[in-house]
Amino acid sequence: MEQGLSIEQLRDMVSNLRKEGLNSQQIADELSLSQDTISWLLAESTSNEKPLDVGIGWRTIGVRPQRIAAIGAIMADVAAEECGDSIDTIVGISINGVLFANEVASQLGCEVAIHRNVDGGPGKGALSNKYGQVAGKRVAIVDDVLSTGVTMSRTIEAMRESGAEVALCMVLVNKTGRNEIEEVPLRGIIRAAVV
Repeated sequence: MEQGLSIEQLRDMVSNLRKEGLNSQQIADELSLSQDTISWLLAESTSNEKPLDVGIGWRTIGVRPQRIAAIGAIMADVAAEECGDSIDTIVGISINGVLFANEVASQLGCEVAIHRNVDGGPGKGALSNKYGQVAGKRVAIVDDVLSTGVTMSRTIEAMRESGAEVALCMVLVNKTGRNEIEEVPLRGIIRAAVV
């Protein structure tokens, strides 16, 4: 996301993404904003009670595979520090967590699974059958940005319902002060919280 955009410019971007058929969760993923902020922008509220949020732009990383690989290596190092070699599968949350998860799994020599967003409430998703499965496995979940934690919480819930033990959650940017989520350690490579 470009930095320094006005509220009107953000509303236009959100409106255009909605017209392209993206749901609120997909728009939040695309702009690295919280779903609360997207809802507020879509409502075109004029109240001053807008949600507190921090816009995150990581396009400079995303345009070069070697940069994604470098971040993946850092995430893999954190996972190894936190869990040793006990991780069986890295679960990437689509769409933005997938490339990072692939790199982490490659670095750790384990399987990769993809938890993709589906239409429905915030954080709703399902495992893709084309990638690793999680039943009976110890997993780490990877995404790009943690805003409110709804998507991560729902992904943890889905992994547990699928029979996985969730050992760790990792994000490129943690926009909260949280160090755990649903009783699972949460590690952000960068913390960017409103103070």
